[in-house]
Amino acid sequence: MKRVHSAGGIVIKKNSILMLRKTNGDWVLPKGRIETNESESEAAIREVEEETGISAEILGFIGNINYKYRNIWYNNEIVDKYVTWYLMEEIRGVLFPLRKEGFVEAKYIPIDRFESYAKYEDEKKMIRKAVKENS
Repeated sequence: MKRVHSAGGIVIKKNSILMLRKTNGDWVLPKGRIETNESESEAAIREVEEETGISAEILGFIGNINYKYRNIWYNNEIVDKYVTWYLMEEIRGVLFPLRKEGFVEAKYIPIDRFESYAKYEDEKKMIRKAVKENS
């Protein structure tokens, strides 16, 4: 089993959450692998910018999630993924999804509608926590 440590950001702007739509239609939060000699917070900031075009700053730590999935693109290998999440605020930028990673849309979803967009329960849980922390 392969272990992967990632970091991501829950970017809140006014009353909206920044999300990405994948080619399969799933809406997800921006996140990605932590590179060598990179901190979790540095990875979160970098991944948000790479995947969405938005530069953001960290307002606080939200939490961690851990899950397993089968990588259908690589020998059906089981991946044990650990993700560290941060609450973030947009500094500047223009929304643009990173197409080479399979994202077709990046947009701010109204906070009162994220439940109908977000695909994964663990991400919904982190969004709920971020919204509460940001209140």
